[in-house]
Amino acid sequence: MQVLSIPYSDDLLVSTGKSKEALEQELRFLLAVKLFELRRLSLGKAAQLCGMPKLNFMDEMGRMGVPVINLDDDQIRDELQNA
Repeated sequence: MQVLSIPYSDDLLVSTGKSKEALEQELRFLLAVKLFELRRLSLGKAAQLCGMPKLNFMDEMGRMGVPVINLDDDQIRDELQNA
C-alpha cells in the first residue's frame, strides 16, 4: 500500500480545534469526496480511501449536501427512459 504524506502546521490544528487524528481523518474524507465528485473514484473506492464503511460514507456525503448518485445528463436520460 502506498502512503501519502501532507505536511501541515500546528496552526491548522489550533484553527480547526480538532485533534491530530480527527483532522487527518477529515482531510482523508474530504479528499475521497472530491475524487468521487470528479469521477476519479467510485463510491466504494472513495469510502475505502477514507477508511469508512460505504453506508457511513454515503450518509456523511449526504450531510454535506454532496449527491451520492453521480450521473451525467445522458446517464440520467437513459435511466428515465428505461424506468
